[in-house]
Amino acid sequence: MKAAIITIGDELLIGQTIDTNSAWMGAELSKSGFDVYRITSVHDRREDIIYALNEAAGKTDVVLITGGLGPTSDDITKQTLCEFFNTHLVMNYEVLSMIEVMMSHRNFPMNDKNRRQAEVPESCRVLKNAAGTAPGMWFEKNSTIYISMPGVPHEMKYLMKELVLPELNQRFTSQIIIHRNIMTYGTFESKLADILADFESGLPENIKLAYLPASGVIKLRLTGTGSEHDHLLNLINEQVRKLYATIPEFIYGEDEESLEMVIGKLLMAKNKTVVTAESCTGGEISHLITSVPGSSVYYKGSVIAYSNSVKTQLLGVQDYILTRYGSVSENTAKEMAVGARNLFNTDFAISTSGIAGPDGGTEAKPVGTVWIAVASERGTVCEKRVFGNDRITNITRFSLAALNLLRKQIINY
Repeated sequence: MKAAIITIGDELLIGQTIDTNSAWMGAELSKSGFDVYRITSVHDRREDIIYALNEAAGKTDVVLITGGLGPTSDDITKQTLCEFFNTHLVMNYEVLSMIEVMMSHRNFPMNDKNRRQAEVPESCRVLKNAAGTAPGMWFEKNSTIYISMPGVPHEMKYLMKELVLPELNQRFTSQIIIHRNIMTYGTFESKLADILADFESGLPENIKLAYLPASGVIKLRLTGTGSEHDHLLNLINEQVRKLYATIPEFIYGEDEESLEMVIGKLLMAKNKTVVTAESCTGGEISHLITSVPGSSVYYKGSVIAYSNSVKTQLLGVQDYILTRYGSVSENTAKEMAVGARNLFNTDFAISTSGIAGPDGGTEAKPVGTVWIAVASERGTVCEKRVFGNDRITNITRFSLAALNLLRKQIINY
């Protein structure tokens, strides 16, 4: 079963709005066994919409369309669909009544633009939208189903969950698709691919491996397709066990687990606490840790030691350390971690000191250099990492590297 997604709107193409609709719809279609073969974004232009519809015609079982159903002059999807399906707009009085009730409930006056939202192509089946004023529309042509929905994400999701997906699941005998994500950190994509070459070549024909890197984290997605759920699940689980045996040093979690989520679970399980002392990361590690619900149990606070005076006065970094080795050094990072741990009386402390860029680098310490330290009662470990030149990317990479070093120290505690 094949599906295509078409999102309509100038704002998507000029970067004013990020297209989250197609990502969500693609994930939901995949869960239902559809192969999403194409996602297309087009302008609010008749010819572009017609072209996208013709491109999908005859090549897919289902085409999902979002956008261009609002009350303003640039919303031309309905008129264009009338042309494509050789029909015309008619007033749907049931939809009009729903809109009138909704506008009254919100204390908004009705106007002609609101009323026109109740006009729908005569040949469509109306999908009543209890989450907004624009109805969804279901068409069928030459063995292909076309479903047009509002571009407002919560309205689209309502129609998909309540009306579209249930019917599609009934209409189509779905193949089974199972995704399993293994989260890794600590190496780069090409090296990981080399390590997993034999593993990948030994995968069953119906299981595929994808590499999805982002800021140092590499998500390994195993996708299996089949007709029998339990058999397919057993196959996937077998491959996951092989992955754990092949790259145990890089795997930190599964599915969409983040490093900060895993660290929280480890600290909770061991009844331990942590503090952060950040220079170049400027509070990003604190932000990541505190984004996890319940982190107040194990996270005590942070010192943003951006200037050397804060390093010395609050964290106890000695002046001669800064003078002799510099603020970006192993010695400084270690003293920051030890000082923070003593100041907050925690089990662990993480520190970072580096050069995020774009300025401040030298030949000996280029932009992208960071020293990370983790202190505990067992001592202090420190790592030097060198990343790229982009400041924002470096701050993210520095923070994730620090969290991963902390994770390893908690495990070995």
